[in-house]
Amino acid sequence: MPKAELKKTLSIYTDGGARGNPGPAAIGVVIFNEQSERISEISKCIGPATNNVAEYLAVVYGLQEAVYLRAHKVILHVDSQLVAKQLKGEYKVKDQHLRKFFDISTSLLQKFGIIEIREIPRAKNKDADDLVNKAFDS
Repeated sequence: MPKAELKKTLSIYTDGGARGNPGPAAIGVVIFNEQSERISEISKCIGPATNNVAEYLAVVYGLQEAVYLRAHKVILHVDSQLVAKQLKGEYKVKDQHLRKFFDISTSLLQKFGIIEIREIPRAKNKDADDLVNKAFDS
C-alpha cells in the first residue's frame, strides 16, 4: 500500500514592481516550507506593466510553483493592499485588465485545500522585494 502523501503547507511571499507606472516590471517570489526553509524562489523581468499587474503576476507565479510543489495549504503573503483585499473578496475588481490576473489567481487558489491570504507591511517582505530588484539589476 502506498504511503499517504503528507499535507504540505507552504508560505509564499510575493512582490512585483514597475519602474514607471507603467514601465519595465519585475516580480519576486519566495516560498518557504513548514520548517521556514527557503525551498524555491523566482526573480524575473516581465516586460512593461503596471505595479498592480506585476503584483498579480508574482502571485500567479508563486501559486503555480506551489501547485508544482504539491502544497495542500498555502499562506500567501502580499504587500499590495489592493491585491490582498481583492483576493479576499473585500474589494471588487473594477479594472478589466486586472480582472484577467485576478481570475487566474483565484483559479489557482482553488487547487489548494486550505488558503490564507495575509496582507503584510513592505518591511516584512524584504526577501521578495530583493528578488524584484535582482531581476531589474540583471
